[in-house]
Amino acid sequence: MKRVMLTVAYDGTNYHGWQIQPNGKTIEGILNRCLSELLGEHIEVTGASRTDSGVHAMGNVAVFDTESSIPAEKISYALNRSLPEDIRIQKSEEVSPEFHPRHCASRKTYEYRIYCAPFPMPVKRLYSHFTYVPMDIDLMSQSAQYLVGEHDFKSFCSTEAQVETTVRQIDSVQVWEERVKSRMEDCGDGGAEGVDQAGKEIVIRVTGRGFLYNMVRIIAGTLMEIGRGHIAPQEMERIIAAKDRQAAGPTAPACGLTLVKIEYL
Repeated sequence: MKRVMLTVAYDGTNYHGWQIQPNGKTIEGILNRCLSELLGEHIEVTGASRTDSGVHAMGNVAVFDTESSIPAEKISYALNRSLPEDIRIQKSEEVSPEFHPRHCASRKTYEYRIYCAPFPMPVKRLYSHFTYVPMDIDLMSQSAQYLVGEHDFKSFCSTEAQVETTVRQIDSVQVWEERVKSRMEDCGDGGAEGVDQAGKEIVIRVTGRGFLYNMVRIIAGTLMEIGRGHIAPQEMERIIAAKDRQAAGPTAPACGLTLVKIEYL
């Protein structure tokens, strides 16, 4: 018996999240089925992050135990042949039998992307949240620094969550802007004339030792309210201290969120 760790990337658009649901297609369910068929034994994976419906990942982590003689590093190649094209294993490797992806100390990095332009860009719709309302990234960045450190993040936790403690540690929060430009060219007889439609993507990158249910999406929703001028940056300190979900901003839509990586410490 050996324990194998998978680094899993997926487009979460067509899935009801990571965790198996009674009436919905999930990442965990697909992995269990494909691994069981590949290895000829009943396989159940354990994931590091139970991402919500519509959330994406570049580097989620899962482990499973197997008696297969296939080398751990070769399982990724074989498994990718049977997975749907919106799920791909980036790496497979053997780990200690004691390794648990949720119980071992780790650092997770998430990114939330906001596409800001006069009109939506269809190719962005699945991987960013669209808004035509301008946002001040300096105000967002300023307020984000209040989140760094160990705090009680009850204000940023869904009321549906059942946890022993809402205290978590955030190592860093970065907010920056990326220019997005598309060029539509007219290739008629009159020559190539272009029309530029410029937009921008605001990226919120959050790194921490653990996150509550919907925590990053609520942080993103609150920062957007600050960027629009609806909440003053210094109010972030009061929102944290309130320990009340009603004090923070709305939960941002799932499509803009991606789990970038998990690092084990």
